[in-house]
Amino acid sequence: DEMRETETSFGFSFCCSIDWMDGWMDEWFVFVCSCGGEGERRVDKIEEINSTRKLPETESLSSVSLDDESSYYDSSEMEDEDEDEWKNQNVGVSLNEHLKENEDGEVEVLTEEQAKQYGILLQEELAESEWLYCLKEGRKWSMRRPKFLWTGRLRMHRVSPYRMVPESIPKPDYALDGFPTSEVGAEVNAKKGEVPIKSKEEIEGMREACKVAREVLDSATRMIKEGVTTDELDRVVHDTCIELGAYPSPLNYYNFPKSVCSSVNEVVCHGIPDRRELEDGDIVNLDVTCFYKGFHGDLNETHCVGKVSEKHKKLVRTAHECMEKAIAMVRPGVRFRDLGTPISQHAKANGFSVVRDYCGHGIGNLFHCAPTIPHYEKNKTPGTMRAGMTFTIEPMINEGSKHCVTWPDGWTAVTRDGKRSAQFEQTLLCTENGCEILTARTP
Repeated sequence: DEMRETETSFGFSFCCSIDWMDGWMDEWFVFVCSCGGEGERRVDKIEEINSTRKLPETESLSSVSLDDESSYYDSSEMEDEDEDEWKNQNVGVSLNEHLKENEDGEVEVLTEEQAKQYGILLQEELAESEWLYCLKEGRKWSMRRPKFLWTGRLRMHRVSPYRMVPESIPKPDYALDGFPTSEVGAEVNAKKGEVPIKSKEEIEGMREACKVAREVLDSATRMIKEGVTTDELDRVVHDTCIELGAYPSPLNYYNFPKSVCSSVNEVVCHGIPDRRELEDGDIVNLDVTCFYKGFHGDLNETHCVGKVSEKHKKLVRTAHECMEKAIAMVRPGVRFRDLGTPISQHAKANGFSVVRDYCGHGIGNLFHCAPTIPHYEKNKTPGTMRAGMTFTIEPMINEGSKHCVTWPDGWTAVTRDGKRSAQFEQTLLCTENGCEILTARTP
């Protein structure tokens, strides 16, 4: 298995890897973690919003395996809801909006303040119809769970509305429209393997952003326990970001609808927080990134819920050890491609596999930039470490097969065999003598 030169582009994503087997391409994933958005849309845009959010019953997605292509939705797996009820629901509007029908029977889009004046339910007391299934990377929504050949025990659950960010908080360029223009503009340099060197001022800015990200993650992990939903953990992440004056980087990044990625059990990465309660024996990864004073800080951890089996504790422990072994190699002169060797060897020695579809990445004033850092051995990514470079190392270690598939939401990557996956991540600064872990837990 080799990584092609075309993969060397950071591609504004977590992953840029192709897996070749017997001459055919397994799959090409280009995913990114982030989302949200705020602001109001004009009433005359309601038709356009509706058409964007509605999903025809006969529509199929290229990433979805259907039992019957004439019926996209799985009515047998609804969450205690009446079939006639959801058929009559109007779910064709953006989750950012609050709707009100005026005297003429026309639907108006209200700002949050107007919604409060009309007494419309907000996030503290959501109506059942406000919880929707995410489809097509957050570009479409439905009251119905789509059909899919689920690989493990987990299923898609409904997602709450976007959470608002105050206007006073500085935001990245994608916060309103979901498109990171600045990252796409930097892609040319990434293809050449050019990695930006941070100035002293930029390094200090990175330290501050990473310190905030660490505080946010710690506040959320303290809430992890049986019975808590990942949506509730998302609220903690979101609210803590706001309290600290930071923007939750995942929010509205390529339309990602939440402020944190929550990956449970067989979810490899990019899981969307939802209403499912954590259960005894689960493992859950929280991936937090914060945009603070113009810089992003990124880290994630996998935690055990209640009594977890020894084999899954070993998986979590091995994932952390894999990350640490790669971090120990970071210093000027080391090739980025060599980081995958200790990760692969340690995972294999413990009976696990390394995900190839998602990579570490450069980070700074951009959420994702050069370099691309595969976590498996014998890859072809270009570039050599130099002092002043900042990037993440975030290996995903699978209990079984290294291969992944993606849910109909367009974001959630799960193991193809339904077995569990664990991950850890730190943001690093390459220094003259080694490296500084910018997102390290402080005493």
